Amino acid sequence: MRRTAAEPRFGAHLSNPSLPEDAQLRRLAAATLMPGFTGTSMPGWIADALAEGVGSVCIYGTNISCPVQLAALMKELRAASPSVLLTLDEEGGDVTRLHYLTGSNQPGNAVLGRLDSPATTSACAAAIADELAELGFNLNLAPDADVNSTATNPVIGVRSFGARASHVAAHTAAWVTGLQNAGVAACAKHFPGHGDTATDSHLELPTIEVDLQTLRERELVPFTAAIAAGTASIMTSHIMVPVLDAQNPATFSTAILQDLLREELGFTGAIITDALDMAGASGETGIEAAAVRALAAGADLLCLGSETSPERYERILAAIIDAVHAGHLDPTRLEEAAWRVAVLGSAYPPGSCGTRGPDTAAVAKAIPDAAAITSAFEISPAARSWISDPSPTALVQIETEANMAVGRVPWGLTAAGIADTIEGAGPGAKIALAGRGLDAGHPVWQLAERLRSHGRNLIVVECGWPRGGADIVTFGASASVSRALLALLDPTRAHDAGS
Repeated sequence: MRRTAAEPRFGAHLSNPSLPEDAQLRRLAAATLMPGFTGTSMPGWIADALAEGVGSVCIYGTNISCPVQLAALMKELRAASPSVLLTLDEEGGDVTRLHYLTGSNQPGNAVLGRLDSPATTSACAAAIADELAELGFNLNLAPDADVNSTATNPVIGVRSFGARASHVAAHTAAWVTGLQNAGVAACAKHFPGHGDTATDSHLELPTIEVDLQTLRERELVPFTAAIAAGTASIMTSHIMVPVLDAQNPATFSTAILQDLLREELGFTGAIITDALDMAGASGETGIEAAAVRALAAGADLLCLGSETSPERYERILAAIIDAVHAGHLDPTRLEEAAWRVAVLGSAYPPGSCGTRGPDTAAVAKAIPDAAAITSAFEISPAARSWISDPSPTALVQIETEANMAVGRVPWGLTAAGIADTIEGAGPGAKIALAGRGLDAGHPVWQLAERLRSHGRNLIVVECGWPRGGADIVTFGASASVSRALLALLDPTRAHDAGS
């Protein structure tokens, strides 16, 4: 949505010319910010920010205590600002905010990629949009468009549609289309591609050592497809890509955001940063400097993170204003960013909030059933033999710390209501050990070896991306995938549990 000379300056719509210059700059700066907040009700400072024209407010899992509370919070926010972008990360699958307390009702990208029906992928995205729009959300920070080319990737994994660029591109475009046709803006992430990393940008600054040809033929292909599908926004990643810019992470790189994304790929929508409180963005400089750097490089809407305080918010506003005065940030760049955020909001106005329930029948119809989900699993001959054994089951989950993008969402067998223990497994029971991120050093392997040495009939289940050695790989750990896993491993208990 590149502005032409005939289009009005956005500042004329946002600011009151009678206000002092700093007051006008403050409104422009506020329009580029997406704070989160702590607690389960709208803080007073968020109400003030909404009155002042803040660009967006992001909801996280820690803002939710129950569905009724979430609906009330959303009504409160939407009443405070009918036009603001109300935002969350609802990828469907392991990364869910809407279903943070129970686990997602969606299988997630990796399962959808293995089912390989773009129509199903699009329908799942539309079902997510239906739930979001009913609550008043109009921007979803999804889909993940990364090609998961590194099996040990600690932060992408099953959030990706797959390891082949053309495959990921087809499903990314389908997801964008399904979500946006249902009235919620999409945000393809994490540009220019976070799939070939072995480190987590929440914790440190990863580097992708890739040549330009590989980047064009792999990382950029899904983003090109998302742009062709009309994605309303694209999210930056806090990664180093030396072949594009040897000095600056993508979020702070004019070469990546302007020269590549805007000029070469022709993207005209809003550029949104990944959370600036992540170590990969602000670990060395602080979030205030990171905010100025991102705007100067070409970002339009700055995600500030889940624990934004009023003091931090004010410091960021002040840093942006000071940067304009010092000549470090061009005021026309700030104005352009605010304008793009406004265009995004006007293109996806919020639907009615609380006037109707979501179309639960349509949502349920769009979600693959347990049999379809199970068809996406990798199941070894040993696992099939285990399944056919009529012995009683002991289904034991081995806890694994989730990455920060996932958070503390119920997953795996516990999300399906199963909490068996090794100690409780009878001598004749067959055992399934379920975990995720099962790399060579994971404790599940020593436990499995010990139990097998005692003659136990045992399989290992990977509830994530395959890393080798597991008997079953589910390609996800959402509640719907977990119920499908339970139905596979113990149909009787699955029936009793209503799975």
